[in-house]
Amino acid sequence: PPAPIMGRVARTGVPALLEDVAADPEFIQARDDVVSEVCVPLTDRGRVVGVLNAESRGGVRLGGADLRLLTAIGHHTSIALERARLYAEARAGAERLAAAEAIAHLGSWEYDAVAGALRWSDEVYRIFGHAPWAFAPTLERYEAQIHPDDRALVRAAWAALREAGRPYALDHRIVRPDGAVRVCHQRAEARPGAAGRPARLVGAIQDVTERRALEAQLAHQANHDALTGLPNRALFLDRLAQALRHARRRPGYRFAVLYLDLDRFKTINDSLGHAAGDALLAAMARRLEGCLRAGDTVARLGGDEFAVLLDDLEGGAVATEVAERLIAASQQPFVLAGHEVYTAASVGVVLGPDAYRQTEEVLRDADTAMYRAKAAGKGRHAVFAPAMHAHALAILQLEHDLRRALAQEEFRLHYQPIVALATGRLRGFEALVRWQHPARGLVSPGAFIPVAEETGLIVPLGWWVLEAACRQARAWQGAYPDAPLTMSVNLSARQLTQPDLVERVARALAASGLPGARLRLELTESAIMENAVVAAGVLARLRELGVQLAVDDFGTGYSSLAYLKRFPLDTLKVDKAFVDGLGTDPNDTAIVRAIVSLAHTLGLEVTAEGVETAEQIAQLRALGCGLAQGYHFGQPLAAEAAEALLARAQPGDAPPAAAGPGPTPSTGELRLRRTARDRRLLPTAASEQR
Repeated sequence: PPAPIMGRVARTGVPALLEDVAADPEFIQARDDVVSEVCVPLTDRGRVVGVLNAESRGGVRLGGADLRLLTAIGHHTSIALERARLYAEARAGAERLAAAEAIAHLGSWEYDAVAGALRWSDEVYRIFGHAPWAFAPTLERYEAQIHPDDRALVRAAWAALREAGRPYALDHRIVRPDGAVRVCHQRAEARPGAAGRPARLVGAIQDVTERRALEAQLAHQANHDALTGLPNRALFLDRLAQALRHARRRPGYRFAVLYLDLDRFKTINDSLGHAAGDALLAAMARRLEGCLRAGDTVARLGGDEFAVLLDDLEGGAVATEVAERLIAASQQPFVLAGHEVYTAASVGVVLGPDAYRQTEEVLRDADTAMYRAKAAGKGRHAVFAPAMHAHALAILQLEHDLRRALAQEEFRLHYQPIVALATGRLRGFEALVRWQHPARGLVSPGAFIPVAEETGLIVPLGWWVLEAACRQARAWQGAYPDAPLTMSVNLSARQLTQPDLVERVARALAASGLPGARLRLELTESAIMENAVVAAGVLARLRELGVQLAVDDFGTGYSSLAYLKRFPLDTLKVDKAFVDGLGTDPNDTAIVRAIVSLAHTLGLEVTAEGVETAEQIAQLRALGCGLAQGYHFGQPLAAEAAEALLARAQPGDAPPAAAGPGPTPSTGELRLRRTARDRRLLPTAASEQR
C-alpha cells in the first residue's frame, strides 16, 4: 500500500521529506530497508495529477538537497505533462476542424462552370473581412482578395481543377480591406457534367491563421532551445545529416563541426546563481552567432555545450580559424548581476566528410577532440585524429575497470616516509593509492587518477583511502606507541566540495581510534581557491577535529599570501619542480628559500617533496626546511615494508647537531640510520660531515 506521505502530498500539493521513516508513526513500512522518502506533486493547470516519489535504502538518508532536486525534477515533469496535454488538445482540435470542413463545409463556395456563376456562404464574406452579402461574389473579387505573392499558386490549382477536374488542398494568404493578412486553407473538387468535363466546382475555405501560427510555434519549440533561441540538438543533427548527404552527392564538398564547452561555467553558475548562468549562456549564444556566416549553424546541445556546423568550406584551415575566433569571443568579459566574469571555450574540431556515415559519429569525435583540448589546458582547440577515438575507448574501458576495482577492493595503499631533515628521524608517512589490477598488475596512479577525477570515482576512492590510512596509522601507533607518527592523506578537489566531508573524516577517526592530531589532510592550492568561501568553512571545521592541514604542491597554483592568512593551515609542501633545481638553478633555490622563510614567519611547517639527492638534502637543511620525502628515502612502500622500516628504526637516541636551522626534534622521534640492508634511509647531519 502507498505510504501516507504520498496521499498527503497528493492532497496538499506540497513537497514532503521524510528523513527517517522509522520516526513517522503514519509511515507504512512496505519495505524493511527503506530509510528515507521524498515525495513531490506533479501538476497540470494548478491541479495535482500525480506524485513523484523517491526512497533511499542501505543506510543512506535523504536530505534537503534531495528534496530540492526532486522538486526541480517534478517541476520539469509537470511542464512536460502540460505540454503533452496541450499538444494532444491541439491535435484533437485539428482533427475536429478537418471533420467540420469535410461535413459542414464551413466557408463553402460553389462555381457553376456552365453558367459562370459563383456563390459562397456568409462565412466566406467574414473570412475576407466583409459583411455577408456586401457584394455579389465573382472570380475577380475572389482573386483580388488573394495575396499578390500567392495568386500564381491559386491560379494554377484553379486551372487544373477547372480543366482536368484535379482536386486541390492548399494554404494561401488573403489581404483584408483593413490591410490585415490572414492565412487560409482551401480545399476544392469538381463534379463532372454530362460530357465528362467539370460542370460544377465546390470547395471550402477556412481561416487557419492562429492554427498555423501555433503549429509554427510548436515546430520552433521542438527544434530550438528555449533559453538561447538557438537550434537544439535535434535540428543540428538534421542539418548535419543534410551536410553528409550533400557530401555523398558532390565530390569535393567539405564541412566542419565544432564542439564547444565553456570552461568554469559550473563555478559561475554555483557562485552567482542559475539566473546569472542562464544569462551567460544567452549572451554566449549571441557572441557565437556573431562569429559565423549566415549559412552556418550554431546550436546549443545542452548545459554549457554548443556545436557549430560550418558549411561548404574551402579548406580545413578555415575551421581552425573560426575555432580561434570563437575562443577569442568567449574570453571577453561578461557582466552578470553586476559582476564582471570571465570564461572561455574549449573547442573540438572535426573536418568532414571523410568516412562518416552517421551524424552521431561526427558529434562523438568532435566531443572527443573537445575533451582533448580541455585536457591540454582549456581555452584552446584540438582537431580530431583517429588516435583520439582509440584513446577515448581505452578511457571508457579504464572507467569500467575502476568501478569494478572499487567493488572488488583491488586498491592498495603504499606509504612514503616523511623524515625530519635535522635529525634523520621518521616523522610520518604519506598514504598513496595503488591499483592491483588482476591482468595488468600494479597500475600507476598517473594512469587512473585523472580518469577517476573526471568521472567522479575519485570521491568513493578517496573515502576508501582515508579510512584505510587511518586504520593503518592507528595499528602502527599501537605497535609503536613512542613514535609520534603522522599519516598524510590527499584530498581531491571533488572531495572538498562534498557536503559530508567533515562527517566522513570524523567517522574515519572514530572508527579507527586514531587521534585527529595524527592525521594530516593535504589539499592543492587550486582545490582550495576554486571556492574559497566554502573551503574556509570546511577547513575550520576540520581543524576543530584536531586534524592537521597541508597545502600540497605549494607554489604551483595561486600561491596567495592572503589565503595563507585566511585558512587554518599547518604545513606547506614545496613542489618537486622547485626541489629539482636546488643548488643548480638560482631561481628555484630563491623560490624555496622564500617559501621556507614565509612559512617560518607564519608559524607553518615545511615539507620538501621529491628529494632524490644528498645535495638537495644539504641545501634544504641550509635553508631551514624541516621535513622531506622522496625517492632518496625510498619509493612508496607496501604496508609490510613500511612496518619493517619502523621496526628497524632506533628509538630514544640523542639527536645529533643539525647542519643549519631546523625544528628541534622531540625525544620520542624515531631516528633512521643508513644500513647495508636499507640504503634508502637518510644519514644524519653529523655522519654527512664525517
